Amino acid sequence: MSAQGDCEFLVQRARELVPQDLWAAKAWLITARSLYPADFNIQYEMYTIERNAERTATAGRLLYDMFVNFPDQPVVWREISIITSALRNDSQDKQTQFLRSLFETLPGRVQCEMLLKVTEQCFNTLERSEMLLLLLRRFPETVVQHGVGLGEALLEAETIEEQDSPVNCFRKLFVCDVLPLIINNHDVRLPANLLYKYLNKAAEFYINYVTRSTQSENQHQGAQDTSDLMSPSKRSSQKYIIEGLTEKSSHIVDPWERLFKILNVVGMRCEWQMDKGRRSCSDLLHRMKELCRYMNSFDSEAHNNYKNQVLYSTMLVFFKSAFQYVSSIQPSLFQGPNAPSQVPLILLEDVANVYGDVEIDRSKHIHKKRKLAEGREKTMSSDDEECSAKGRNRHIVVSKADLSNSIEVLESFKLARESWELLYSLEFLDKEFTRICLAWKTDTWLWLRIFLTDMIIYQGQYKKAIASLHHLAALQGSLSQPQITGQGTLEHQRALIQLATCHFALGEYRMTCEKVLDLMCYMVLPIQDGGKPQEEPSKVKPKCRKGLDLKLLPCTSKAIMPYCLHLMLACFKLRAFTDSRDDMALGHVIVLLQQEWPRGENLFLKAISKICQQGNFQYENFFSYVTNIDMLEEFAYLRTQEGGKIHLELLPNQGMLINHCRPFGWSLQMSGRDVVSSVPLLPLGHHTVTRGITKGVKEDFRLAMERQVSRCGENLMAVLHRFCINEKILLLQTLT
Repeated sequence: MSAQGDCEFLVQRARELVPQDLWAAKAWLITARSLYPADFNIQYEMYTIERNAERTATAGRLLYDMFVNFPDQPVVWREISIITSALRNDSQDKQTQFLRSLFETLPGRVQCEMLLKVTEQCFNTLERSEMLLLLLRRFPETVVQHGVGLGEALLEAETIEEQDSPVNCFRKLFVCDVLPLIINNHDVRLPANLLYKYLNKAAEFYINYVTRSTQSENQHQGAQDTSDLMSPSKRSSQKYIIEGLTEKSSHIVDPWERLFKILNVVGMRCEWQMDKGRRSCSDLLHRMKELCRYMNSFDSEAHNNYKNQVLYSTMLVFFKSAFQYVSSIQPSLFQGPNAPSQVPLILLEDVANVYGDVEIDRSKHIHKKRKLAEGREKTMSSDDEECSAKGRNRHIVVSKADLSNSIEVLESFKLARESWELLYSLEFLDKEFTRICLAWKTDTWLWLRIFLTDMIIYQGQYKKAIASLHHLAALQGSLSQPQITGQGTLEHQRALIQLATCHFALGEYRMTCEKVLDLMCYMVLPIQDGGKPQEEPSKVKPKCRKGLDLKLLPCTSKAIMPYCLHLMLACFKLRAFTDSRDDMALGHVIVLLQQEWPRGENLFLKAISKICQQGNFQYENFFSYVTNIDMLEEFAYLRTQEGGKIHLELLPNQGMLINHCRPFGWSLQMSGRDVVSSVPLLPLGHHTVTRGITKGVKEDFRLAMERQVSRCGENLMAVLHRFCINEKILLLQTLT
């Protein structure tokens, strides 16, 4: 029998004995190895038995022997490949843990050599990079030789693979795993321009990672909660996993913290003016402002270093602060449906002084509506520098109930604004920041456009804000799925109300009204107890800041609808109280003053006074939409001798009224006056009533008042919503 045949016989005999007597099998193989020490099959069989028995130390020694004595055997490298795969695997199963332990028994030199040789045999870029990264982590001394090369290979692979997003497997490995090893190893010499390149890549990755939207968005459901139409849309529950990586590898803890650590390390290596200890974003921005003041006094090399310090430090403060602001006011952009439901907030001009009196400048032409009021409208009607300067110190009102961490959120908004201003304060910063934004395609970032729009509104640059809102609408249209007919997206509704507030600030009242009425189509009426007025707002008299205030309002029908009605009232009251007569505008004002009654009582009395001065008043929609008992009483009184026998044309059609009215004979006592109620609406002749139901009362007007009193319990918001929907054309014509 030949030597080869002897070896095969001994190996075969050992295999047969394994199930029956493991020790006998091992004895046969020990004997075989003594006889034929150069035979690979004998050593591999010994290794297989020890590996299957999970004897870590023995299997490790045998693997080491095979690696040293039989380095060209494919079976050995297949085995080593399985072991190194286990090292990269996140799994905690028993087999994987055994293979890791087996590898640990090998001498460090052998481990390093194994990893290097396995890396050389990898043809897949991602797999090769992961193997080399494993080597760098286990043997830091190899970073000098292989670190930068691995980093550049990953960035090159990203380009070759034409990745659509910077959040990809190659960039993740470079930024999160390789870059920290490179920049924290002082034996690795890196020129400043390469450090800035790497910092730029890291910033782009982390910012995109943090601000990524959820993978997909469900379409709106057919049925929605009555108070929830404008709340965040439902999001997919799919977890965010970077293609090519495991879920665990895709998850990054404290990305902002990691990014600012990279900023600090790069700063130290580039000899920036660094402070010891950690600094808040506010402190960092303050430091950059100071640095800008005396930057020109440095020599050219230091000057360039400090310019880059200001650029990157301020830029990161800007993006972090802007993100913190947007993620607080519209968390649905970044969260799935499993996150706690939070209603988004919208930044709007405060119109709390809408019930204030209207001072008319007699020297101005009556049609120049923007010049009529000396209050908020005049203050906020232009995009000039004066307005922008005032915009720097404007106050934002937000309820603690709507935003529990309002102080922190408003501070983030302030820091982001100031960072933005600093980035555009110097030509170099402006040029470089613009270049970076173009490269990063920040004009496609929906969340950033939301912040920029709010910032521009805050600055009082309303024409720019309108352009930004149109950009936002186009951006949202390109990113979202087609919507179900008749249902607007949250972003569309946000755009409408912010467009309305901007047009109002510019004195473009017809456009304001048009946007408000468009928005009303999406409103779901808030639940309200009958027709009772809302008491809470009337108890608090808001401070009048002459238009410098803004509000962060919840994006719900309950909050937005009253605001829309305030805007409409502000538009119509300027036309209603001019020297010229406009009964239609005055009638619209009276309808709108019912909201939050009696806050608008003084303005209503001013309207009554004007009607008395005119001696007559025509508004055929009166009985369709006026259900306030105090107002009904005043108009009933105007018809009496004591009230001035004012000629009121409030009824649409006498025959229709009589056919549809209830039997009369009852009345409602209010403030000592008996008054009575109606339906909708065209002018009749002169009608006179006295206080109470007396023999001098005309039948049609008395029945109308009686019927109208019976409607006083109607949901007022439902009445006003119907007014906006049904009378849209008439309302817009009034402002033409």
